Amino acid sequence: MDPLRTKLGGISMINVTIWNEYLHEKRDETVKEIYPEGIHAALKKGLQSNDLNIRTATLEEAEHGLSEEVLNSTDVLVWWGHLAHGDVEDYIVERVHQRVMDGMGLIVLHSGHFSKIFKKLMGTGCDLKWREAGEKERIWVVNPAHPIAQGLPEHFELEHEEMYGEHFDIPAPDELILVSWFQGGEVFRSGCTFTRGQGKIFYFRPGHETHPTYYNENVLKVIGNGIKWAAPTLSAKPVRGNAQPLEQL
Repeated sequence: MDPLRTKLGGISMINVTIWNEYLHEKRDETVKEIYPEGIHAALKKGLQSNDLNIRTATLEEAEHGLSEEVLNSTDVLVWWGHLAHGDVEDYIVERVHQRVMDGMGLIVLHSGHFSKIFKKLMGTGCDLKWREAGEKERIWVVNPAHPIAQGLPEHFELEHEEMYGEHFDIPAPDELILVSWFQGGEVFRSGCTFTRGQGKIFYFRPGHETHPTYYNENVLKVIGNGIKWAAPTLSAKPVRGNAQPLEQL
């Protein structure tokens, strides 16, 4: 798949769709106070740059905001979900899955580890330990040469976050970029990459809805770097099936 990047003023723009359930923000006053326009809107504002063309989509829109037209014009899809994983229609999951296999990048955030699309792509249960105690999280860069780590310090801290702990039931990542330590003692593989078909996938752990995590400069830098890393490349789509010889037999 050729990248679908939009040209604006001579700059190649990565077309990004940020998907969010947008339920917590409507039902929980604490979350609404932190993200009054929704997590998706906060991410869009925080990630706006001269090379990202960002739109948003939410669960309650027609086709969850992920029509064929939207997905076919998306280079990288960012996914945040929690309350309503089961409410995402299976045909939409299949549609997203096919786009990833064809080369669309996918960034899965926080509790999106339990989303239908992430579990389908991983082929595992994707379960983990968790605790809501608002404890400190220290995120260590364990692969500083990776593009997703560009511009990050050796480690950074979030004053309050939900704990996720090992064992995280995922396949061994292609690359491990970030590891978290929590005040309660647990550790977690917080930044993992995978390749499925022609698509690149990045899972990034922080982002519980009751904490202002998506305003943190380093968190936004990781997500922005992840989007640029996951954007489609210009490589030719593989041709499979019965093949004629290239040389005379």
